[in-house]
Amino acid sequence: MPNIDIPIPADLNKLFQFPPCSQVTLKAPSPLKITLPTGGTLSAFADLSQGIPSDCSLTFSLMLQVAPFLASIECLLKVLGLIGPLVEFVKAVPDPIKLASTVPKFLQAAEAVMPCVAVVTGFGIIPFIKDLLCLIIKALNCFLTQLQTLLGTMESLALGLSAAQAAGDNDLMNAIQCEQANAQVLAGNMTASIEPIGVILELAGTLFSIAGMQPITLPSAGSATDLASLNTLVETMQGVVGTLQTAAAALGGCDS
Repeated sequence: MPNIDIPIPADLNKLFQFPPCSQVTLKAPSPLKITLPTGGTLSAFADLSQGIPSDCSLTFSLMLQVAPFLASIECLLKVLGLIGPLVEFVKAVPDPIKLASTVPKFLQAAEAVMPCVAVVTGFGIIPFIKDLLCLIIKALNCFLTQLQTLLGTMESLALGLSAAQAAGDNDLMNAIQCEQANAQVLAGNMTASIEPIGVILELAGTLFSIAGMQPITLPSAGSATDLASLNTLVETMQGVVGTLQTAAAALGGCDS
């Protein structure tokens, strides 16, 4: 029985071709850590249960560690910020007789805490703030990359739906509408995923004020999942990233 060569359209033939290696090569994630104001460090860890580690997964791993740390030291920083002026005040007050036995003890205990007060003078806290800003920038860039990829998919689906409607292909229309619904659900999950970043920026407000910086807030992503709203969200978040990069640059800039 003779073989018959059936020509395959160029578009279909392209689907059977292997993509270039550069498009499927896995990139090893870079080590990621953040310097704490007390001198220690927090390091990101790879969760193998969530798939192949990436820069984005390591970034959010570290974000989950930073949030409780900021919450736990907020009141401590306020107390430490009070001790310096309090010690100076007590030293300047004439030594009343009734306080003669208590003031020296207080001063001795307060002087022992004075090295900790350096944490809230700005010098000890600046490396932490810089690392925190760089971490948030990296997280937002991950979010923007994934959202822009999803937007490209949603735009292609919208064009495909218009073509299917023009051709009167009901089966294709139903399939595309199903994919659009899935994309909208994914978009909603993605916009919700950046809420913890806003919480971290809010918790870091006290640290920013100690370092003489203006608080930085993250605009609400809302719950809209349509193309116009998501494109507006991308533009807004790009502006936030620019603001964060300017603040980080003033503290020494982020590592490449």
